Parts: sequence; C-alpha cells; structure tokens
Amino acid sequence: MPVFLLHTEVASPGQLEAACNGAQARGTHLQKLIFPSACTQACQAATARCDSSQLCHAAGNHVIFRTLLSITLFAPVSATLTSSWTSFPAAAQGQDRDWGEMTEVKREIFGHMPQEDGGGEVEKFVLQSDSVRVEVLSLGCIITALETRDRAKQFADIVLGFDKLEGYTRKHPFFGAVVGRVANRIAKGKFTMDGKEYQLFLNNGPNSLHGGARGFDKVLWSPQILPNGVCFYRLSPDGEEGYPGELKVWVTYTLNGSELAINYRAQTSKKTPISLTNHAYFNLAGQGSPDIYDHEISIAADSYLPVDDTKIPTGEVAAVQGTGFDLRQPVQLGKHLKQFHLDGFDHNFCLPLGQARRLVARAHHPPSGRTMEVHTTQPGLQFYTGNNLDGSLKGKGAAIYPKHSAFCLETQNWPDAVNKPHFPSPLLLPGEEYNHTTWLCFGTA
Repeated sequence: MPVFLLHTEVASPGQLEAACNGAQARGTHLQKLIFPSACTQACQAATARCDSSQLCHAAGNHVIFRTLLSITLFAPVSATLTSSWTSFPAAAQGQDRDWGEMTEVKREIFGHMPQEDGGGEVEKFVLQSDSVRVEVLSLGCIITALETRDRAKQFADIVLGFDKLEGYTRKHPFFGAVVGRVANRIAKGKFTMDGKEYQLFLNNGPNSLHGGARGFDKVLWSPQILPNGVCFYRLSPDGEEGYPGELKVWVTYTLNGSELAINYRAQTSKKTPISLTNHAYFNLAGQGSPDIYDHEISIAADSYLPVDDTKIPTGEVAAVQGTGFDLRQPVQLGKHLKQFHLDGFDHNFCLPLGQARRLVARAHHPPSGRTMEVHTTQPGLQFYTGNNLDGSLKGKGAAIYPKHSAFCLETQNWPDAVNKPHFPSPLLLPGEEYNHTTWLCFGTA
C-alpha cells in the first residue's frame, strides 16, 4: 500500500495534531516524526492513532520529517502551516550521514527510446550535494555520471558510460544499470521450482545473465521525485524473460551528503527468484583513465565461490586464506594480479549473512585520494575488474575503455543460487517483500 508522506512546518501543537489527523483521515500512516519540543505531546497523541507510529522527540528549532526512506531538513519553525502530499512506497531505513547538507534534485529530458524498443521519453534525474553529484536515467535506473571530489577538492566523473541515449540503447556491458530479475548467471538458463522446470533466455554462452535478453536494464521505469532522491517503479509481467509471477519492483536512489543509498524492494504474485544489483563501473582516477592498477581494494569476506569455465559457481564455498582471493587487507590491484597470475576478478565474495548494514568493501586511489566504501545488507559481492572491456566502445568525452579500466562491486545474492540449495535462497514468496539496501560512501584519504 502506498504511504503518503506529509511535509509540513508547524507553529503549535494544535497545528501538528491537525496535520497528523489529516494524514489519518486519508487512510494513510506516518512513518516517523521528529518535531520541536513544544509539539512533542500533541505529536505523540496524534500519531498514537496512526498505523505505524513511532515516538516523537525534540529537534531544537527546526522541523525534521524523517521517513524510512530519507531525511529531510526543513526551515525553522514558521508561523504558518504548509503541507504537500507525495505518494510512493516506503523503503528501507537509511543512515543519518551528513544530513545537515541539503540535496538538490533536478529532472530533465535525456532523449526518446527508438520505436522498435517501444518508444517513450527517457528522463534524467540529477541529485547533487556539496560533495557528490549523481545522474540517473529512467531507462534501466542507469547511473550515467557520478562526480566526487579528490584531495584537492576537484570533481571528476568516476563511472563509465555514454554521453547520449544511443549508447545505452545499443549493446553495452550494463554500464550503470540495475539488472534483474536475477543478477549474475543462472546455469544453462534453467531452474526447477515446485516440480516445474523454467527455461530462461540464454544470453551469456550456455547461461542466462542479468535477467535475459530484455532485463530490467533495458526498460523504462516510472519515476517519482523525492526530497533527496528519486524512486523508480515498474511492474514485471508474469512470464517476463521466463520468470514466474507478476513482480512489483521499486528502486530508490537517495543522496545524503557524501553517501548514495540504493534501495531495492519487490513483491510477487507467485514464487520467483530475485536478486537485484547496480552494475556501475568505477574508476576513482576518473572515467577514461586507462586502468585501475594503482587502486587499492579490500573486501571483508572470508570465502569466495570458485567458478567453472563459463563463470558458474562449482558449488564449493572456498576459504580465501592463502589465495589470491584474500582481499581482507588492502592490496594494490596491479601488483596483486601479477603476484597471483590472475587475469582479473569476476567472482562472488561471500559476505556475513544477516539483514544488518555492514561495511563490505573499500576502494582507494592514492594519487587522487578518492575513496569509496560499500555497505550493504546483501549476502554477496561480485567483484569484477572489467576483464571483457576491449576498447571498442566510445564512452563519455570520446573516452576509450580498455581491459581493466574499471571495476564493479555488485552487491547481490550468490550466482546460480536458485540451482544450489546450500547457497542463500533467492526465492521470494507471495506476501513477502524483497528489501535490500546498498550504500556507497565517498571521501578522500
């Protein structure tokens, strides 16, 4: 059920109680409110009648409206009551990082889909704080640009991509896109569930990859602007790309200071596998830089999944200790690949299980000072070093993207989990909700 969020400034307990009652009268509920101490008692009384009330408490002389999706800091308490209503689904709770810093959200037209792809307008959404600028498309929820500052406070775009829509409508290696219904590979594009075999489209040799021929990355999503981000929604029909069940999906990007949060939610009408991730390609030296060999990488995983010649996990959960996959301490990527005679990484690292947010990876580019931390609730992290980039694509600013010119840190479920019962289950049942969040935290060191 949609949650209607009330953005309001209040000057008295009476106004606050009226606002809360107004929300209740519309058959909705308020997630969480923090209001001035003068309004605390009335707020508690009013929200006690709401479906999902939580304790209100003092917040000095500012009105703060906090939801499970975002933090919004309003102006000092005014003498007049103003309100506006926005409808979008509730999302996973984020973290309170740099929330004194405001986020600006803009939208503009990026282009139009070709008629052979169904047509339709593609919008671009720009999220900007003092320290980070992100551009996201309504096509595939694609991150087309992500600018962060270096040690000298200079901005650079650190993700690979294209200047124009045409680059994204042609074949490309999932630059910046949300992939699904199931990210990563499913062996032979087959799985059996409740005695029935399902056959998916084969688009990666003998396997199905990232949702099939026309996955979530290749379709238009419906956007809803938020105070500090954008929420995208789509309905994946029953049988789309061979997957069972009608699937409602929400992907929400929110920017708070130097932290970009990506929340994924889904609900299904039938049992179905699901695993969603974002496939951004990073180079902290700036997109278009020739390689990532001078980057330092660490991943907080004690085990990883060995794979066969087609990149399908063998089923073994192997310890990283004493191998080239031990990234628990930072390694310089170029030296590490040479030391262990590795052609690159394209492997799942097994993270501690649980729904709590945890730090799972860190990237550092010493020459610029840029850092990126990855926090997530997901059980797996696919570390990919752009092994298949070959310089054939012309990227932003006519940049060429050769092998090892970017890396991906894709938080997701383990690959081929639907065919391996001892892996974390990717199955979603009717009445349940898929809900995972990944946070990308940018800084300098």
